[in-house]
Amino acid sequence: MGVQDQQRLLGTAELGTELGRRATLVQFSTAFCQPCRATRRTLADVAGMVEGVAHIELDAEERLELVRELGIVKTPTVLVLDSAGRVVTRASGAPRRADVIAALGRAV
Repeated sequence: MGVQDQQRLLGTAELGTELGRRATLVQFSTAFCQPCRATRRTLADVAGMVEGVAHIELDAEERLELVRELGIVKTPTVLVLDSAGRVVTRASGAPRRADVIAALGRAV
């Protein structure tokens, strides 16, 4: 993770919706991405289990400026944000539930 990620804050203006009170899982997807569907289910499940955590899914093709700014090169890419909107960690590909929970532990 680069220094740029650590300093960049993402909020309602960039994401189009409110951040989670404790943390936010931001998923960049594309329409025909099969792993994106599995990622959506995993992140929604984890967000539903952990109080104060939100899951936001963004269409990478519709948000190209943000995709370029954040250096996202494939979908799905998941960013874990802390309560301030700071990128704590990021991962590409479909994550395992245990990995998402562990990443949340670094954000809350």
